Amino acid sequence: MKSFRLTKKDMDRMADRIPTPFLVASLDKVEENYRFMRRHLPRAGVFYAMKANPTPDILKRLAALGSHFDVASAGEMELLASLGIEGSQMIYANPVKDSRGLRAAAVYGVRRMTFDDETEIPKMAEAVPGADVLVRIQVRNNKALIDLNTKFGAPAGSALDLLEQAEEAGLHAAGICFHVGSQSLSTAAYEEALLLARKLFDEASERGLHLTDLDIGGGFPVPDAEGLPVDLAAMMEAIDHQIDRLFPDTLVWTEPGRYMVGTAVNLVASVIGTKDRGGKPWYILDEGIYGCFSGIMYDHWTYPLHCFGNGPVRPSTFGGPSCDGIDVLYRDFPAPVLKTGDKVLVTDMGAYTSVSATRFNGFYLAPTIIFEDQPEYAERQKPSRDSGMEKAAAV
Repeated sequence: MKSFRLTKKDMDRMADRIPTPFLVASLDKVEENYRFMRRHLPRAGVFYAMKANPTPDILKRLAALGSHFDVASAGEMELLASLGIEGSQMIYANPVKDSRGLRAAAVYGVRRMTFDDETEIPKMAEAVPGADVLVRIQVRNNKALIDLNTKFGAPAGSALDLLEQAEEAGLHAAGICFHVGSQSLSTAAYEEALLLARKLFDEASERGLHLTDLDIGGGFPVPDAEGLPVDLAAMMEAIDHQIDRLFPDTLVWTEPGRYMVGTAVNLVASVIGTKDRGGKPWYILDEGIYGCFSGIMYDHWTYPLHCFGNGPVRPSTFGGPSCDGIDVLYRDFPAPVLKTGDKVLVTDMGAYTSVSATRFNGFYLAPTIIFEDQPEYAERQKPSRDSGMEKAAAV
């Protein structure tokens, strides 16, 4: 899985006219990721988990490709509606819903929801009577970066009772959903969850419940600073095979977030200060842990850092601009000698970065620039002079 990456020339040219720090998003890379998933996991439609990155241009590109959207709040529904995306293209996939979110669901026509507890049933039935509901079940996965099944998911043994209660309340029991956890490196986790879901579908039929929908959640991985240790195409194809085998007549959806956008965004930042502390170089950047690097804390993530310079590299520390001592981004990172004003590039910054950034200490949020709108993109699309000459010679 190849990530979008600016060249040094692109980075320098953009930084000449755009103040750092700024993010650069490639819509073409988002589209490439979407098409890759549809090619290798064709049985599962897409509900993009917009919490990962709600940049409007990304949402519009995905909508144009046919994507649906996983929403968690009134704010996310309102943003999609402002872009002309209808409620029929959304699933309210927050298992615990507040009154504002439920009112928004009624207003915008969001009639597909998930839940994992009986206390949600009267809330949904009152706000959106007759809504299609999927019960979220707990599943196990020891190879996920972030476990989502401690906080979410009903025990499998109570799932069908919950669906029956939903039916009695005037809702439509549509199916089962699960999430194996964020940045999952295990195909087995999906396969085990699919087997459990199949068992529940069969038991539901015995009870007179005709379930039609299965939502397999997200969790598909992207490269981190060490790369990607799994064959993503093979992983998706194995899951698709299991879906075909176990659910030949079921409507199946997935909810990718990190996978769709993680590899599609770069950060351009500047060195704003240099220090020597304990005999080691320190470089202070104009973006830090309270900004786009928030994922270091909230998402347990390390982002690939690229430095440009001559001479030998030394173990160096990189910190952010805030007045908080916790604002340290990289330690003992091998870097050449840098000076104030030098630019650095950070790749794979598309997921859970800008969305959780704050204005702590009054620093401005890094804007997101769309690469396809920049002259550097147009330059990349021009055929090279050598290529043109070769074609002419061939004629």
